[in-house]
Amino acid sequence: MNNEASIAADGTFGNRVRNAVIWRSGTQILAQIISWGATLAVIRILDPNDYGIFAMTQVVLVFLSFMNGYGLASSIIQAEKVDPIRIRQAFGMLLLLNGAIAILQILLAPLAADYYRQPIIEDLLRVQALIFLATPFMVLPEALMTRNLEFKKPAIINLISAVVGAAVALYFALNGHGVWTLIYAPLAIFWTRAICLVIAVKFYIWPSFNFKGAGAMFGFGATLLASHLFWTIQSQSDIFIAGRFLDPYELGLYAEALFLTTIFAAKFVPPLNEVAFPAYSRLQNDPKALSWSFLKAVRLIMLISCPLYLGMSVTAAPLVGTLFGPKWLEMAPFVAILALAMPVMTLQILFAPANNAAGKPQITARASFVGAILMPITFLIGLQWGAIGLAWGWVIAFPLLTLFTFFQSYRHIGISAGQLGLAIWPGLSTSVAMAAVVYVADQFLPDMIVYARFAILVAIGGVAYVGLLWLLAKPTLMEVIQLILRKKVTEPESAADLAETPS
Repeated sequence: MNNEASIAADGTFGNRVRNAVIWRSGTQILAQIISWGATLAVIRILDPNDYGIFAMTQVVLVFLSFMNGYGLASSIIQAEKVDPIRIRQAFGMLLLLNGAIAILQILLAPLAADYYRQPIIEDLLRVQALIFLATPFMVLPEALMTRNLEFKKPAIINLISAVVGAAVALYFALNGHGVWTLIYAPLAIFWTRAICLVIAVKFYIWPSFNFKGAGAMFGFGATLLASHLFWTIQSQSDIFIAGRFLDPYELGLYAEALFLTTIFAAKFVPPLNEVAFPAYSRLQNDPKALSWSFLKAVRLIMLISCPLYLGMSVTAAPLVGTLFGPKWLEMAPFVAILALAMPVMTLQILFAPANNAAGKPQITARASFVGAILMPITFLIGLQWGAIGLAWGWVIAFPLLTLFTFFQSYRHIGISAGQLGLAIWPGLSTSVAMAAVVYVADQFLPDMIVYARFAILVAIGGVAYVGLLWLLAKPTLMEVIQLILRKKVTEPESAADLAETPS
């Protein structure tokens, strides 16, 4: 048995992965509660116009972020052995890359302001460039801890940065700084994380600008860089296209609806993928274990994603009224539509760490390339019907993109369409039935204060979902209970077991 197989067979490995998930996702939930509390308070103070303008700046910031060197960190996580010189070389690359990106954003700022016809965007982008200068001091320390499945320190640091960001956001919002609130809060979060990570890892090293022998690391990072570029195009093309034609108010409504509906897919799934990537990497020489682990991840995550998003769709109006306040109620139709696309988006995201760990990052890049073509075309067509057309674009395009990703991936992960369908089915089928129950219940409820209506619908949905799981997918419900109680779930010993596992 080789070294990697020995690691996978180690009885402590499963516990390390589970503890990593608990620390990463558990503290992520707490950090997000803090962040959301501040965010919702700020949303009630600021106007949709502020969020529309901020969304325009984010297109530029996110587009340039694809070059920030996170792929180099992934190469360190994936490699079997990392020498100190490689870490110094990666540090040097990150400093050069992010320094250049910061300068480039400053130079592009006036052009972006002209494109969107919003002069304030120039000043906003120049200040936001400071985010890139913090990146090298976050990426490498976190990568080194991720490689060893050490998530406790980063988790605590995320909590600290969330508290600092929330305090900064509330201070600037309450003191009438408007859109600048949305600029200073992320800056505070990034720099707090950078400083704390450097101290926690004792990352006191000198960078190396001699990149001899770093070809493999650079090649792996470059492949992921391409996928990040394409992902950026597909995820930001809607705001980039719409920002030119829609007024900031309507764009702000759409952008915040997108923020609300992507919370789980964008905030919770990526941290779980951070755990999944190194865990899958240890299993890359055991195809059966890799496929079993992937299907289990899909099954469990879809049990959360499907009811969350389908419930969000049928309760959009009371949800928006409760969280955002009456001045945001025009956002509800966008939420109802966008939520329908998000379970598929969640599934799409889950493929990336499995493909990367299997040594096939080009599949992630290929899927992102297709998305970078498909999504902008869909948004250009949808924009003919205004912002509501953009929302329907997500519903139409993402299932097509996920199908493409599956057909590119299934051989390498070792799964079939039937196995994937069985993994998705418990969460999807019970969630559709639950959403129908909530929708019908909403029709019979009398007029009442929006908070009470939302609370009643959530309670009905929760009871219905658990009950339906018990009736329609009892083995899956018991699996979740076992996981919560931290009981051991036996891995399948044969192909027949593997086929039966998702049911």
